[in-house]
Amino acid sequence: MSVHKSVRHDSALKHATGQALYIDDMPEPAGTLHAALVLSPVASGRLRKLDLTGAASMAGVVATFDAGDIPGRNSIAGPGKEEPLFAADRVEYVGQPLAIVVAATLDAARAGAARAVIEVEETDAILDIATALTRRAYVQAPSTLQRGDPEAALKTAPHTLSAEFSVGGQEHFYLEGQIAFAFPGEDDDLVVHSSTQHPTEVQHVCAQILGCDFNRVTAVVRRLGGGFGGKESNASWVAAAAALAAHRTGKPVKFRLPREIDMIATGKRHGFDYRYTVGFDDEGRVLALDAVLAADAGWSLDMTPGVIARALTHVDNAYWLPHVRAVGYACRTNKQSNTAFRGFGGPQGVVVMEDAIDRIARHLGRDADAVRALNFYDEKGDETPYGQKVEENHLPRVWSELKREASIERRRAEIAAFNKTCPVLKRGLGLFPLKFGISFNIPHMNQAGALVHVYTDGSIRLNHGGTEMGQGLFIKVAQVVAEVFKVDIERIRPTATSTAEVPNTSPTAASTGSDLNGWAAYEAADTIKQRMIAFAAGHFGADAGDIEFADNAVRIAKPGSNQVISFNELVKLCYLGRVSLSSTGYYRTPKIHWDGVAMRGRPFFYFSYGAAAAEVAIDTLTGESRVLRADLIQDCGSSLNPAIDLGQIEGAFVQGQGWFTCEELWWDAKGRLRTVGPSTYKIPGSRDAPAIFNVTLLDNAPSKEATIFRSKAVGEPPLLLATAVWTALKDAIASTASDRRGDDRTAVRLDAPATPERILAALATLKQ
Repeated sequence: MSVHKSVRHDSALKHATGQALYIDDMPEPAGTLHAALVLSPVASGRLRKLDLTGAASMAGVVATFDAGDIPGRNSIAGPGKEEPLFAADRVEYVGQPLAIVVAATLDAARAGAARAVIEVEETDAILDIATALTRRAYVQAPSTLQRGDPEAALKTAPHTLSAEFSVGGQEHFYLEGQIAFAFPGEDDDLVVHSSTQHPTEVQHVCAQILGCDFNRVTAVVRRLGGGFGGKESNASWVAAAAALAAHRTGKPVKFRLPREIDMIATGKRHGFDYRYTVGFDDEGRVLALDAVLAADAGWSLDMTPGVIARALTHVDNAYWLPHVRAVGYACRTNKQSNTAFRGFGGPQGVVVMEDAIDRIARHLGRDADAVRALNFYDEKGDETPYGQKVEENHLPRVWSELKREASIERRRAEIAAFNKTCPVLKRGLGLFPLKFGISFNIPHMNQAGALVHVYTDGSIRLNHGGTEMGQGLFIKVAQVVAEVFKVDIERIRPTATSTAEVPNTSPTAASTGSDLNGWAAYEAADTIKQRMIAFAAGHFGADAGDIEFADNAVRIAKPGSNQVISFNELVKLCYLGRVSLSSTGYYRTPKIHWDGVAMRGRPFFYFSYGAAAAEVAIDTLTGESRVLRADLIQDCGSSLNPAIDLGQIEGAFVQGQGWFTCEELWWDAKGRLRTVGPSTYKIPGSRDAPAIFNVTLLDNAPSKEATIFRSKAVGEPPLLLATAVWTALKDAIASTASDRRGDDRTAVRLDAPATPERILAALATLKQ
């Protein structure tokens, strides 16, 4: 069997040895030009002058292009949206692209860009969510998710609590920055190598900028050096700028953003501000929730509608809320247009109830873990606030397994004893249950195509619409094809994603890469297999049911004989018999439907479940913190590749830990992002990962839905498990006031990221 096995990543050795080729490693043909951006120096204003003559006169500079040089439509957004490639009249954030300088060398291009003369008549900028809410500055109308009558339920609830807090954004910090390499061809054809999660959007945006049909642009992606959502939409405008320059000069153009420019010019995870009131009974059972979730959208729409929708549909997380109203505000600020980031609003949604339950437990003097379990969705299948039934509910199981395997009761006692004897260092333990929906918010995006060729020597070529960004998608889909034909995985050759081979692709995002492309590849391979079976039955005088593929061979088990030939031999016979050995495959996710206005439907094909426990220590004198241990259980169904999935879970958790603890974005009073590199923006390092890190795949839990070989998605859900770190930090802080348990004043407000300054502020609040 090829699936459900820990097969090595197809590029693992090349990654380790540096032989894996990325776009910046591609040989540069003679005459290749390089490009650099001219960026807005202010956050908001009217562009009065953009003089590029100084740039054009620089040695080595070949051309400069601004908004007036775009032959098509100056927009990098989809239908019904407006977002210019180059600002023409107004500038909306510091770092907004105004023009591109193309030169014979990268140094010359960057030197030329620095010579541009920019004059902007500054206008008042909105730089935070609070100001945007006051001015009612939104990129879209507020969205409301509601069930029941939360207002009436809050009035009659035995207890109510209200709270506010905030979480910050997050930089993607992929190892490979944004880059594109555009090659012009004859008849204005163009091939664009792009580090993108969405080749089809690159194709469409480039064509839109150039004013040509989609069929003139081919987007190609062999691999990305990381994406995390940051290359779902942002990569498209980078590719479009390269395409414009290549089209206008007739030369190949490489366009790579250095780290600082990448961080200044591209969007982040949405930061959120929260305000909520929760009603509950004497046991801690939640009766009603009324919440406001205000997101920093940045200056334009980008992918904010989907982020808001997913945040609202994850406010409930693991809990039954009989009465709920959650309102999402997409606040317009003069910052980078925020975009997709691993979890896509889900992480920003689940924190509401986690904060509320901690406060409920503190108010009642009860154990927070018991209050969590009390509020879990019923195993028989309650409905979510948006009308989807919670099926295949593993919450009670992952919760009980986590508590047992992580020895929660024993460790809580040990931590309490430690905190009583140590006046400076305090330890905390936090648990987090997870229910995460899998599918794109937009139903039509849940489709995929694939192309499979079987050559006459029995080797197999595989192409599909998904992109490989280190997450192991190519090897997983190859395992699916190998399983269909029952051949060794070495016989399958995955090839670069290309809009010329598989058109109209969906982005590799929303944790759907294996679900969608695995099924599409299965359908393509199975179509060929069925043709081979039909031919073999006729050729050998057997029934189709007598033909069995296994172990690189084909058995013809007709009555009275048992003939075996190799897979390669049957392929040759099929070719000689004029049987097509090539096929496309197509898949669309069943059952899903969604009304984005009413916020009702079934937006998710299935739910993924998990649970985590994190133990932390804080220094009450400095505010510094460390994650000492993490125990994770993640539901992957019947994993296609357990080794790949374990790696994804570990990486996702540490990335989520960074969001909650150390990754702080900071803009100054002029709207200039000042955290623009590793010296000022701190992602977790090797020493930040938990010293004790236990990760388990939920055993014997095949998906009941028709997922590919009963597997489940793994890319995004584990990032949310890092919420346990945030909960643990609050537990450690609250321990400094443990003698006042049951006192509402001991409830901890801890905004994220929980930097040393914020931890000290939270400690100071408890001492008041």
